[in-house]
Amino acid sequence: MLKAFKDFIMRGNVVDLAVGIIIGAAFGKIVTSLVNDILMPPLGLILGQMDFSGLFINLSGTAYPSLAAAKAAGAPTINYGAFINTIVDFLIVAAAIFFIVLQVAKLRKQSEAPAAPSTKECPYCLSSIAIKATRCPHCTSEMKAA
Repeated sequence: MLKAFKDFIMRGNVVDLAVGIIIGAAFGKIVTSLVNDILMPPLGLILGQMDFSGLFINLSGTAYPSLAAAKAAGAPTINYGAFINTIVDFLIVAAAIFFIVLQVAKLRKQSEAPAAPSTKECPYCLSSIAIKATRCPHCTSEMKAA
């Protein structure tokens, strides 16, 4: 059983998946910082000095000046500002992954050379014949050397 587990772990796709998850988590932190620290402050400024991360709905009925004060008091809140930040974060990650996958697909397509043809067309009967054929098996015409 231990050998089977070792074989499973050492397969290439499992290791690739693990590396992808680790890089994805690190990339997620970078995008979260981009959204919270770079994109959202100017967007909040454009929308009238609004900080999305501090937007909340207080469910307790008691007034609190900020989300931090409500959390410190243990009041139940709906933090829709954090949700807006998370949506923007997701959209940026999805767009970045889309463009990366698009570029990888383009690179793969460029690196794949078209396969050499293995057949040719008989000029007399238009049948498909082997590229090295000297005579057509269908009409028995002789093929000219290419």
